[in-house]
Formats: sequence, structure tokens, C-alpha cells
Amino acid sequence: MRYAGRSEWTKLRTDASNGWLLLGVVALTLAVGAAVAMTSRCDAMGCGEDATKLSLTGVMVGQVVVAIVAVLMVGNEYSTGMMQTTIAAVPRRLTVLLSKAAVLSAVMVVAGAIGVFGSLLIGGMVQPGRGFTEAHGYEAMSLADSATLRAGVGSVLYLALIGLLSLGIALIVRSSATAIGIVLGLLFFFPILTQVITDPDWQRLLQQIAPMTAGLSVQTTIGVDQLPIGPWEGLGVVALWALGALAVGGAMLRARDA
Repeated sequence: MRYAGRSEWTKLRTDASNGWLLLGVVALTLAVGAAVAMTSRCDAMGCGEDATKLSLTGVMVGQVVVAIVAVLMVGNEYSTGMMQTTIAAVPRRLTVLLSKAAVLSAVMVVAGAIGVFGSLLIGGMVQPGRGFTEAHGYEAMSLADSATLRAGVGSVLYLALIGLLSLGIALIVRSSATAIGIVLGLLFFFPILTQVITDPDWQRLLQQIAPMTAGLSVQTTIGVDQLPIGPWEGLGVVALWALGALAVGGAMLRARDA
């Protein structure tokens, strides 16, 4: 496992495009979060905005690049025939799966942490000037606050789980373009469908099972009791999606020739 993990890390870091994509995860998460934080306003008491969630808006964009990195980690090997070499070097295919998942998770946690906590830092600096002050019912944003810390840590875990979900789907379909399309469909189709369906019970159900809607509930710090699903429970939904995709992808990896 150690040697397989080192091999996966070598493959990941020696592909120059991955470095740029990981930089894109950080840059997009920071840029979008900062833009939203600097353009949002709270002009009166009880304006109803969630300052922490606004600062973390960039996670919604950063996850797209996370999915691309994860898919290419597998898709490129199938398209170039490198997967045959990987399987020849590491015949235990479960080890191949676990090593890829471990390296991807570690990289995404680091990149996600920089983007997420950087966004919170920027938000904490600029939002008081946008009306998010004690006079309007907002305390200064701080990681010492349990809700803010939960939103930050949960967002980092969410990005890592989206990476694992994407990795599993790529192992299933073996095509980078197809896998990216499926992942983006899973992430963004459910929220669109929720807007189309008018039945409140079905809307609530879709919000509870949709990976993005349920997962990003971990960012909410205001009105948590009104959410369709709790913050950690929502993150658990994403974990189940990721686990299911990896289980099916692992079975496909074992059952099919490279």
C-alpha cells in the first residue's frame, strides 16, 4: 500500500496539468468567496443573510475543478493505456483503488483547506464593512465559533468527498468526458429539479438526497433547525454517494480487464 500510494502521488504531481488544476481549486474558491463577501450587504437588523455561508460560496465552483482532477486521475490512465502498467505493477486491484483514493483525499484536503479557510479569513475582514456588524446582529467571524468552524471543516470534507465520488464514477465509465458529465449532472441536476417540482414533500426529499444540496448544508450557521437535513447528516449523504460510487467502481476494476 505504501509503495502504491507513492506511485500514485508521483503520477499525480508529475503531470503539470494537475498542479494548475489544484491551483484552480484554491483560486476559484477564494476568488468567488471573496467576490460574494465584498458585494453582499446587510443594511439593517435581521437582514437574514448567513455571513459564513456567503464567504464559502466559492466551494460550489471549486468542486467542479475537484471533480475534473479526480476524473482525470483515472481517465488519463485508461486513455493512454497506463492502467495496464498500473495493474501489472500492483496486481491487487483493491490496493490500486485505495491508494488512488488516499492520495486524492490528502491532496484535496490540503487544497480545500487553503481555499476554504482563506475564504473565511477574507470574509471576516471585509464583511464588517458591508454591514455585518454587532449593530445588525452579527458577531465577528471567528473559527473559535463552533458553527463557523463546523462550516469550514465540513466544506473541506465536502470537497474531498466530491473527489472520491468523481473517482468512483470515473472507474465505472472509464471515460473522462462521460464521467465529468455524470458528476456535474449529479451535482446540479437535483437543485434544478427541485425548482421545477412544486410539491413541498418531494422538494424536501430531493434536497435530502441530492449530494450538493445535502452536503453544502454543512455551511449553514443560521436557521439550522429549518434545513431539510442537518449539517453533518447532509455531509453523510455525500459520503454515502462517494462510498457507493467507489464500491461499484472497485467492483468494475476487479471484474474487467485494464
